[in-house]
Amino acid sequence: MKKPMEGMVRCSANYVPLSPISFLERSAVVYGERLSIVYGDVSYTWRQTRERCVRLASALSQSGVSRGDVVAAIAPNIPAMYELHFGVPMAGAVLCTLNIRYDSTTVSVLLRHSEAKVIFIDSQFLSVVEGAFKILSKQVSKLPLLILVSDPNQPSSCTKNSPSIYQESEYESFLALGKLNFEVRRPEDEWEPISLNYTSGTTSSPKGVIYSHRGAYLNSLAAALLNDMRSMPVYLWCVPMFHCNGWCLTWAIAAQGGTNVCLRNVTAKGIFDNICRHRVSHMGGAPTVLNMIINAGEADRSPLSGKVAVMTGGAPPPSEVLFRMEALGFDVTHSYGLTETYGPGTVCTWKPEWNVLPPDARAKIKARQGLHHLGLEEVDIKNPRTMESVPGDGKTMGEVMFRGNTVMNGYLRDVKATKVAFDGGWFRSGDLGVRHKDGYIELKDRAKDIIISGGENISTIEVESVLFSHPAILEAAVVGRPDKYWGETPCAFVKLKEGFTTSEEDIIKYCRDHMPHYMAPRTVVFAELPKTSTGKTQKFVLREKAKAMGSISKTITKNNGLQVPVQV
Repeated sequence: MKKPMEGMVRCSANYVPLSPISFLERSAVVYGERLSIVYGDVSYTWRQTRERCVRLASALSQSGVSRGDVVAAIAPNIPAMYELHFGVPMAGAVLCTLNIRYDSTTVSVLLRHSEAKVIFIDSQFLSVVEGAFKILSKQVSKLPLLILVSDPNQPSSCTKNSPSIYQESEYESFLALGKLNFEVRRPEDEWEPISLNYTSGTTSSPKGVIYSHRGAYLNSLAAALLNDMRSMPVYLWCVPMFHCNGWCLTWAIAAQGGTNVCLRNVTAKGIFDNICRHRVSHMGGAPTVLNMIINAGEADRSPLSGKVAVMTGGAPPPSEVLFRMEALGFDVTHSYGLTETYGPGTVCTWKPEWNVLPPDARAKIKARQGLHHLGLEEVDIKNPRTMESVPGDGKTMGEVMFRGNTVMNGYLRDVKATKVAFDGGWFRSGDLGVRHKDGYIELKDRAKDIIISGGENISTIEVESVLFSHPAILEAAVVGRPDKYWGETPCAFVKLKEGFTTSEEDIIKYCRDHMPHYMAPRTVVFAELPKTSTGKTQKFVLREKAKAMGSISKTITKNNGLQVPVQV
């Protein structure tokens, strides 16, 4: 290593560990009297939000929370949840936001695994935590301190059932204990953890993903850029703040001095009403949220006062969804990422020359995952065995891999899983995709979701896209159904739009008319689709249902030993 250039000195004048805490400190001065949070009749300015977060940090410190301790939270998108994203790191602690759909058993496991010292709980979910505490009380000597968050916009549903096993305080009373002259505990090293996110993934048991102050800082700025956010945006919270810390937009909105419009329950009417009332400029959501918007009834809709930028992630939005969103006045940008990449890690950056393409061609491009954002160093499609990049032919599949500063630090207390994820010097996503000649990547499927039928690879995403274009289908998910002859055949689970009817035969024919016959579903099941709270379809549940159906083909063995299928 070469000697540093003479005259270089690293000191506090030219080096400060990166942290999103600085976003709040700046906005409290620059945008001090502008609205930071709006929630029904409750509102705060950036000056007030900074003061409340300092008091929160002080109160946590007085409660015995030290640098590196974990503070958990279970709450929807309400002001307290936003404040926790700054107050907890300002106490030097690590924020662990838990999925509001977890049951008591799961919460007990995660509280024990994370060793949380405090848990903030919205009163609606108190019974879940009480159940978790009953389980924990038999396993640990001391339970976390419980801070109960009461929602002024919700009727009280708090019924304390176990008064003897835990300490409890109320959120606003807890804040009142804090002091405004508290010295904020900034990170000594920017690689220190800022948050712990348990994956709510559709493919495996939850893992504790560790985010750093550095990664959160960089990903927040990247999120503002890829959302094309100027200063003072108005952001509607449809993405759960507990999911990847709201795709890091909890911190990004502070960086830009924007207004956070909190939405406790995501409904079509709530979305339209808040957009009109607060002149929302940006929002985000899974494709299920987009589906909710375009299928809203006339009574729930309101005309938009201007374009609303929408960032969506997860499965690519079907072209039909994109067309209808644009017709309503929404400008959709598709991103892609995982919990391990702080949420969105790529963006399909739009190019002006694509505006002249036919609608179908534009929709196909918009559904691609694009390229890495500025916070990441690189995204690639590689052969997972040889680690060689696949050709940019739009056909050769490989595994999507990331490397850069907005990839997780690792999995909490799971060195083995961390090493597997980083094998070869890249983060292995487990997703399969292709690279087009322009360099943009396109997701084809999860490695576990790809269907292999008669030796042919079938992308469930492509089949689902055709199903979504059927006029009667509201939601669709495709999994492999075991088949004695073909190995697997596509099995579609669909939910119909209200007031529409169709048949299995009609849907199968529609698919065969719009795609190669071998890709078309051989089975259609009409049902509600099981989802995580972030809108992802739980395909592992559907795979079990398809497996229980058994083979659609029966086989007979001819005299020459060859097996042939017999339809039943």
